[in-house]
Amino acid sequence: MGSCLSSESRAPGSPSGPLGIKRRKNSKKRWGSRSSSFDYKKDEHLLKIPGRLSFNGSSDIASLFTQQGRKGTNQDAMVVWENFCSRTDTVFCGVFDGHGPYGHLVAKRVRDSLPQKLNAHWDANVKDDVSLNSEHASFTSADEESRVSVDVLDTAEKQPDIFHVLKESFLKAFKIMDRELRVHPNVDCFCSGTTAVTLIKQGQDLVIGNVGDSRAVLGTRNKDNSLEAIQLTVDLKPNLPAEAERIKKCRGRVFALRDEPDVARVWLPNNDSPGLAMARAFGDFCLKDFGLIAVPDVSYRRLTENDEFIVLATDGIWDVLSNKEVVDTIAASPSRSTAARSLVETAVQAWKLKYPTSKIDDCAVVCLFLDSSTNNISSASNGQSKEQTTRKQQVQSRTEKEDVDPTIEHVDDTKEDAKEDDMLLEDYSALEGVTRVNTLLNLPRFTHGKKGL
Repeated sequence: MGSCLSSESRAPGSPSGPLGIKRRKNSKKRWGSRSSSFDYKKDEHLLKIPGRLSFNGSSDIASLFTQQGRKGTNQDAMVVWENFCSRTDTVFCGVFDGHGPYGHLVAKRVRDSLPQKLNAHWDANVKDDVSLNSEHASFTSADEESRVSVDVLDTAEKQPDIFHVLKESFLKAFKIMDRELRVHPNVDCFCSGTTAVTLIKQGQDLVIGNVGDSRAVLGTRNKDNSLEAIQLTVDLKPNLPAEAERIKKCRGRVFALRDEPDVARVWLPNNDSPGLAMARAFGDFCLKDFGLIAVPDVSYRRLTENDEFIVLATDGIWDVLSNKEVVDTIAASPSRSTAARSLVETAVQAWKLKYPTSKIDDCAVVCLFLDSSTNNISSASNGQSKEQTTRKQQVQSRTEKEDVDPTIEHVDDTKEDAKEDDMLLEDYSALEGVTRVNTLLNLPRFTHGKKGL
């Protein structure tokens, strides 16, 4: 959640409001209002699909948990879909981190629609035996020097047919999804968007499609039988040379503010907004003409018996925990059903320790276990690392004083969405107060009849 800023000041009495957006008088249109929200009843069938989970819980092969931070509405979403679209031994997983006033709506729309689009294009590609050449081929991989996993196959000769088919499917599905958001009649995606880190696992074949700065990490055993973390995705941020070059060629600007020199952001050509802290995202159409794209970075990995689990998570986790800490936390969990929740709780504690004056970000975690033969994963680790134990001891007293209960009720998504639809722009607190790193800094200022880009 929260990824956009501004170097512009916002006067308290400004007629453009707290977000710098001039509102029309007596406007009857309310983006995301209950009367004009998503067709919830139309999507209710998703909740009834066997093997599909999109709320806090677990199954034999996966654990899911999300928790609202202190920035406002929880804008994170997640999904696990076993036997994906009736395909045996096939799983779809995804984590989505929304940002902007209506990021929570964008994230959930992508969560609910993208898998079905991916399935449709997968079927079409298999039937039609499509060409491997994509019109977006030049944008399908990030800066190779930034890729952490050295095991990803780079040459077409080493990649199996399923990768070529799914790569084309990912590219088409993401393109159609973003196009649908642009013309969606009831959701304003002009200054709102979402990340998406998604995967399809079929047998031992793993294909990942990633947009934004959410991340996928693999927990695997090395030659010494020690558990190690392998990052499977690249955080697609503006500081990557290839991403910055593309943005600048499209007249977008990339720079960091003085008070956060390590956070590169994307800005409009002639306006110090919105300051988006990622180079690719669904939505955010104010920047789509200036270098921001929704083309996924697609990669492949052949899984082995040494690979134990995959963690997908939003930046609320990665901002405070290293890949190794995440893997160790999952491995030290007493059971698979509580693994995702244990990781979120560890991250919340780390936020309080490392950034005590900052607002805790939303957290969402999907943990996919690659061996379904046992429900107990405590044997996957020799115990919690010393760093984890020390961190928990340091924040224990702080947590007890604040009496924070991280429990999230198992709420029906349709009911939760209906409540969130009542959020107005003035309730969007992610752009206000003390935060560590907001995804979005400021919304562009509009004048009547003009968008002033």
